[in-house]
Amino acid sequence: MLNSKRLTVTPVRHFARWTALCLCLSGCFSSLAQAQTSTDLTLLKSTAPDRASKLAAAAKLEGGITLYTSIAEKDLKPLIDPFEKKYGVKVTTWRASGDSVMNRTINETRAKRYNVDLVHAGTVELEVLYREKMLQAVASPHFTELMPGSVPAHKEYATTIYSMWVQAYNTGSVKAAELPKTYEELLDPKWKGRLGFEVENIDWFVTVVKSMGEAKGLQYFRDLASSNGISVRKGHTNLTNMVAAGEVPMALTVYNYMPEQLKKKGAPIDWLVLQPAVVRGNAVGVMKNAKNPAAAALFMDYLLGEGQQAYADLAYLPANTKIASSLRNYKMLVVDPQESLDGRDKWRKLYDEIIIRGSKP
Repeated sequence: MLNSKRLTVTPVRHFARWTALCLCLSGCFSSLAQAQTSTDLTLLKSTAPDRASKLAAAAKLEGGITLYTSIAEKDLKPLIDPFEKKYGVKVTTWRASGDSVMNRTINETRAKRYNVDLVHAGTVELEVLYREKMLQAVASPHFTELMPGSVPAHKEYATTIYSMWVQAYNTGSVKAAELPKTYEELLDPKWKGRLGFEVENIDWFVTVVKSMGEAKGLQYFRDLASSNGISVRKGHTNLTNMVAAGEVPMALTVYNYMPEQLKKKGAPIDWLVLQPAVVRGNAVGVMKNAKNPAAAALFMDYLLGEGQQAYADLAYLPANTKIASSLRNYKMLVVDPQESLDGRDKWRKLYDEIIIRGSKP
């Protein structure tokens, strides 16, 4: 009987404890769910004078955000630290290429895993997320300060910086006197085997081709690839480092801030711009299913406003026209993300044919 009582009573005690634990956890999860959905989403679109203060207060309650970004790893700390210190909001980052950021965001969202609050990548990648209906509109007071075209009509993302493609060269391998002044001068036989190209720069290729006139531009790149060759490399940072090391005398497509940063550190590298300069926007957008929407919108405001000087200090071209930059002196052609996507199949075929497969060393 005693053993029977033990066998009977013990499960009841365990069940009671388990029930209490489940109720406790249920309460915790319920509180967490409420915390994640308590933010008034109309605040993100508000244009009221007290929007900033209310957004900051709501963001502090949320406590932090998860950011997926393609910004260079070494440049994240100068951007994020001042924000965290001022607002008391923690920024957790996952960094990869623009394509990887886009694909991970899409895959997780489709699987209903809402891990990311804010995405910062190329405008083409953000346009894809918009078309997938994964972003939400935000009304930042900084929109009116940005360069024309920085904010699409739907207002579901905004350009923070423009990456300018420049031609970087090794100062020990290329003399200043032989630097090209036009694209046509790169057809000179002296450039045979000396040119590098980053593999994903299809938007640069398309924009330059169109600036020349499509038929003329395509023939130009066919001539360049077949006569002088274009060494295709993976990664802008990698290609820039190869120029600094002398492995690639001149790179046709690296972002301006990369050789500039190395130059300031004493590396034998410099850069020039064959005009018109081609620039590609990098943009930020708040996810529709963000767990921390107020904090995400606050960080978006910061990147478009206060954080713009940090971008300039890192040698980026800030989208905010209140921030001075010598890069604004160049005539620029801006990659249109919508046009880039709509014509991608046609241009990808031509790009692969001419640049990827058509180049002869």
